[in-house]
Amino acid sequence: MSFKQKSNPESILYGQETEKALENFQISQLTMPRMFIRSLGLLKYACAKANRDLGKLEPEISTAIQRAAIEVAEGIHDDQFNVDVFQTGSGTSTNMNANEVIAKLASASTGAAVHPNDHVNCGQSSNDIIPSCIHISAAFSVSESLLPALDHLADKIDEQAHANRKTIKTGRTHLMDAVPMTFGQELSGWSAQIKNAKSHVEVCFPQLLELAVGGSAIGTGINTHPQFGEEVTKNINKRLNLQFKEADNHFAAISSQDAVVALSGSLRSTALSLSKIANDLRWLSSGPTSGLGEITLKKLQAGSSIMPGKVNPVIPESVLMACTQVQGNDFAISLGGQAGNFQLNTMLPLIAFNIIQSIELLSNASTALAEKAIDGMTVNHDHISDKLWRNPILVTSLVDKLGYDKCAEIAEKSFHEQRSVLDVAEELSGISRADLKTYMEPSKLTNEHRSNKNTS
Repeated sequence: MSFKQKSNPESILYGQETEKALENFQISQLTMPRMFIRSLGLLKYACAKANRDLGKLEPEISTAIQRAAIEVAEGIHDDQFNVDVFQTGSGTSTNMNANEVIAKLASASTGAAVHPNDHVNCGQSSNDIIPSCIHISAAFSVSESLLPALDHLADKIDEQAHANRKTIKTGRTHLMDAVPMTFGQELSGWSAQIKNAKSHVEVCFPQLLELAVGGSAIGTGINTHPQFGEEVTKNINKRLNLQFKEADNHFAAISSQDAVVALSGSLRSTALSLSKIANDLRWLSSGPTSGLGEITLKKLQAGSSIMPGKVNPVIPESVLMACTQVQGNDFAISLGGQAGNFQLNTMLPLIAFNIIQSIELLSNASTALAEKAIDGMTVNHDHISDKLWRNPILVTSLVDKLGYDKCAEIAEKSFHEQRSVLDVAEELSGISRADLKTYMEPSKLTNEHRSNKNTS
């Protein structure tokens, strides 16, 4: 059974090593992500330029390789990169795929015989190139996509928190009514989660900027110019405006994926934060007649093919699925991180695929949550206010005056008789109604003065 569609022989740019990989690895229909191929093209460009400057490649050949590598980076030849993710653990097949495609393009442009190994792969090994690509693609995706998306989400939440800083509602613990709070306070908790998640990702970022390139096969730098790694990172930095550097220890950079495992852990915690917010949105918007109904999300599409008028919280649901996938990816990446046997990690393609997917999922999920759920949601103020004074837990404000047991009696009687807690408290406490209103005024129970710095 073959999963791969054969290309027209006249349009094939890759060579025999890629062809062997296409035949050998028919495991899934998954190929390396666009961001990884982009990074691989940029790295091949940077290597060719470094080899020219260091006298390892003739200028004409180097220029042709650089030009072809940039085309690969820009996605012009993506149809040539169909090697399965589940391949040799070093990612050699994907590296050779790039070498062969670039060599053929360079040969065609110069008329010279550009060799995929001797020229395109000069000074390199799959063992240092693939780990370097993982770091480049992850770092670029984090800086250009994920961090801005998290900032955008936090900003949208903060806007809603400010707009609803005086909206008093019933708090909940164990899904049950608790003491009052403002909607702004509730939203400030979401915002803080996202900002903390961003901080956790940023802590991992510096390690991503260390590249294995220059270590060659196992970290000794065999057949590589001593200044090669340094020159390559300089060339990459000019293209991506990041501060990559050659790894301090190539043996660790090639044999382990500790930096990516750490990043994945921070992505997992980010997914948990997004899941919490998405679930809260689902609960708060539940209804419209038999749920909490505190907010109404924008209607984006029909919620049922059989029940007319039904509207579902589709964005929070999609976010939850994305976050679940990220958590699964983290487990796979953690197991992949254990596969550093002696001088090489042998689950590099798996790690690359999953870390890039996780970053993309969280980036897109955060953007969707910000723009299609948080922004434009309607807060149902009258409904919230109506429910507030029916909350028996308001009697908590009287504990200092009546004691826990008497307050529990008032709360239970209020609930079972479906009467206002104010009426029952007046009946059982001996405190005047005017004083009870003062003591139980919900706005005084939110302690807003303690948290206004989070909701202003």
